[in-house]
Amino acid sequence: MIRNQSEEARALQDALYAIGGKWRLPVINSLCNGNKRFKDIQQSLPGITPRALSRELKELELNALVTRTVCEDFPSQIEYELTDYCRTFSAIILEMIRWGREHKRTVMELA
Repeated sequence: MIRNQSEEARALQDALYAIGGKWRLPVINSLCNGNKRFKDIQQSLPGITPRALSRELKELELNALVTRTVCEDFPSQIEYELTDYCRTFSAIILEMIRWGREHKRTVMELA
């Protein structure tokens, strides 16, 4: 089978656009254990600013990876959760975590 490298490069760029950046994967990982309110996500990610979290959640929502639900309680609450589509990515996230741990060990051994 002949691989179309330019098509593969475009597909990889599309994936990196959707999940790339400093905070998107950590936000997705934070939501892997269930729905969370904004403050809960922020507390699980030391160093993220409210502005950055808000921007990342909007981008994740635009890419069909996160849904935002307004609860009709008083005071109203907003919850975020991963979409079923995003959950198809969970095995890749777990593999990236495993690889990251192994990579750190490898680099530490070289130092």
